[in-house]
Amino acid sequence: MSLPEGYGYIPSSLMTIGWVLFWQSILVGKYRKRAGIEYPQLYAEKAEVKDSNAALRFNCVQRAHQNTLESAPLVFVSTVVAGLKYPALAAAMCVAYSFARIFYTVGYKSGQPKRRLYGYYVSSLSVLGLLSTATYAAYQFLPPC
Repeated sequence: MSLPEGYGYIPSSLMTIGWVLFWQSILVGKYRKRAGIEYPQLYAEKAEVKDSNAALRFNCVQRAHQNTLESAPLVFVSTVVAGLKYPALAAAMCVAYSFARIFYTVGYKSGQPKRRLYGYYVSSLSVLGLLSTATYAAYQFLPPC
């Protein structure tokens, strides 16, 4: 089996997720320090959030990063599989996901979690598109009955 023309877009698109995660991890460290949340505590406690906007914003940034980590494996696998048949489409959806995660994070880190929704909807549509395209591509690889 050979890779389709344009498959080179796939690794490039996947690297955008790595850069988003790297940027998010820097934000988590910055907001952790501002809030005074010591390691290994993953999130600020409810009482800390109630008393401190910095603790709330830390939790929001931490959650944005964690949520991206939760969806990244699905995006990676779907991009690789979809790219075997539709490399340009798969790469475009992967990059759309990454850009949407930036908007998601910027909205979330405001301390007003509802501001994450624009990025959430766009990234969710990207994931749905990737998953659907990957499923169809996988189906096309099945031997005829």
